Amino acid sequence: MSTKPTTTYSCSKCGSQYPKWTGRCSECGAWGTVGESNVPARGWSASGGQSSNSRVNQDISPAQVLDFSKVEASEVKRIPTNIAEFDRVLGGGIVPGSLTLIGGDPGIGKSTLLLQLVSRRENSFYNSAEESASQVKLRFDRLGLKSDNLKFLAETDIDTICATIKKENPSLAVVDSIQTVSTSDADSESGSITQVRASTSKLMETAKKNNIPIFIVGHVTKEGAVAGPKTLEHLVDAVLYLEGDRFHDFRILRSVKNRFGSTNEVGIFEMTEQGLAEVKNPSKKFLSSSSQNSPGSVITCVIEGTRPFLVEVQALVAKAAFGYPQRKASGFDLNRLQLLLAVLEKRFGYNFATQDVFINISGGLKIKEPACDLAICLALISALKNTPVKKGSVAFGEVSLTGQVRPVSQPDRRANEAKSLGYENIIHDVKDINEAVEKIL
Repeated sequence: MSTKPTTTYSCSKCGSQYPKWTGRCSECGAWGTVGESNVPARGWSASGGQSSNSRVNQDISPAQVLDFSKVEASEVKRIPTNIAEFDRVLGGGIVPGSLTLIGGDPGIGKSTLLLQLVSRRENSFYNSAEESASQVKLRFDRLGLKSDNLKFLAETDIDTICATIKKENPSLAVVDSIQTVSTSDADSESGSITQVRASTSKLMETAKKNNIPIFIVGHVTKEGAVAGPKTLEHLVDAVLYLEGDRFHDFRILRSVKNRFGSTNEVGIFEMTEQGLAEVKNPSKKFLSSSSQNSPGSVITCVIEGTRPFLVEVQALVAKAAFGYPQRKASGFDLNRLQLLLAVLEKRFGYNFATQDVFINISGGLKIKEPACDLAICLALISALKNTPVKKGSVAFGEVSLTGQVRPVSQPDRRANEAKSLGYENIIHDVKDINEAVEKIL
């Protein structure tokens, strides 16, 4: 039976298909991007079964399987980046032939970090689809980086970029950014989901076939995703996010996917005039300008990756001027703050119903670990009573809905980190918040 082409309609921006024409794509919300396209029929007969020309009925040779018990695993030889914090996040260095995505907000320092990376590698390659060679050279000079061994290309066609990478055979390649490159194989505009997926697939093929590690930059959209609904994260080997507040100096490089290492490690950097500098001792940096011995200030210990470090929790409680009281949180989950306030009011009788409450994690950090619950509660109580905590105090612990303080992981490492910096009043092994208040206020 001969098959006839079936007319479908697809979106030129995101690639979504529809059985009939529509003015607006329901997936990406774009107007006027749905057009006609012809696809072959699936090969089904009128009776409902598959036709004889279907691939299922063809004689296909089976693949040769392996006895997995006889497979020998070989150790991957990683390439050091000469940036210790970067190597920590990658799991010890760059894996040859890997494709790594670095995402983050615009202006957070992604390009700066990668420029520092290629400047420390010999025979490196950098493609910028956003800036010219002279503009990138100005940034190199401003950062004081060496560009003797760097091959530069300003190209937006991904096929040309892949061919150049194959020809030059660099030790490391960077494509900045994936939203600005495109391929003629995809009929859509640059930055669309279809273009991003097609371009990333070509870079992955180039990296694997030529055993060249490639880094690509992906900007974060307003919705918090990289180049669409996390399309790239499923295509690459590793996904790194550079986090932080552009109005603060600290940056955190975090791994959310890593096929060749752990996703628990983080790298701490500080933005300086010479680029991103490694922070060897995060605790001292985060506490260098802390407002200790002030009401509402409590030091806590969090663990990022495998290392603990101390941060300052700041709370401000003021009488609400009118209407509903405000609850604001910077660097801490607002819903978690609402929960802790409810526990303090219901279980221990602290009245926050007529008070505006503000919480801030110093240094521009974002903390998700429940170990800082106790420090948040103690900072709120200290601010409400306008009483500073005892000097040399550190508190950490998870607060349950009943008001009890639950133990957290690795308490000994947290306590040792605090003691190494001169903190002796370590509060974590307590029954409830009232017992912690007696020890710290």
